[in-house]
Amino acid sequence: MEQAPQTNEYEHLISDLIDVGVRYGTSLLMAILILIVGALLARWISRLVRNRLEKVERFDQTLTPILAQIARYAVLVITLIAVLAEFGIQTTSIIAVLGAAGLAVGLALQGTLQNVSAGMMLLMLRPFQRGDYVETGAGSGTVDEIGLFMTRMLTPQGIYVAAPNSKIWSDTITNYSKMPNRRLDLLVGVAYDSDIDKAANILLALARHDKRILTDPEPIVVTKALGDSSVDLELRAWIPIGDFWDVNFQMTRNVKIAFDRAGIEIPYPHRQLVFDQLPGVDDAKS
Repeated sequence: MEQAPQTNEYEHLISDLIDVGVRYGTSLLMAILILIVGALLARWISRLVRNRLEKVERFDQTLTPILAQIARYAVLVITLIAVLAEFGIQTTSIIAVLGAAGLAVGLALQGTLQNVSAGMMLLMLRPFQRGDYVETGAGSGTVDEIGLFMTRMLTPQGIYVAAPNSKIWSDTITNYSKMPNRRLDLLVGVAYDSDIDKAANILLALARHDKRILTDPEPIVVTKALGDSSVDLELRAWIPIGDFWDVNFQMTRNVKIAFDRAGIEIPYPHRQLVFDQLPGVDDAKS
């Protein structure tokens, strides 16, 4: 007879647990569903933005990765708000929670936020863009993508380099593709007994024969230095940036062939040793 009240209490407790499970279980399932749909939607929208912008001819493709990532994170934030709202949290509370979480994350991820701010500065000031070959404190290569957190580059050897934006922004940036033309400084050493005027004329003739070398300003040859074993001549010629390396390699080959035909020696480094006769040596031998 005394166990009836306890049985009723257990029944009420089980009933309350079932009510709570039904109430919050539905919310939990809906929250999981919203998270899955939001993550898929964020990825889809990011790809859609990237694909659409890549097809726009006049749009600067440097901005494409950033805008695609911003679109993705915007959808994820909306998804998070929808999940919190599913549990009955008011909008003002959501904003307060997000503000506190943002402050905590900001303090914990100061380095990451520096990368974001550096990435925004790189996009605003444009020291380089996609397709430029750059040299930075974090590495060198052809820029493939400028992201929110890092810049991706490819080296001429096909090596993938991912550099933090903050490290790039805080150091010197050398952009080899920024200007339309670049000067070739081709250094050639000739023997001291060679005719340097003849050698200079050969260099100028080779430069004028190559149509890729600009005529304004005209190519010139200067005597740069008197080295230990050679007279160093330097051909200076301006070349469109897209032809620079091809012209550099071809001219180096052409100079060697032309000098061989003209009998102009490109000497190996050497030193001449002179031994003075020591006093008393001959007397000692005799």
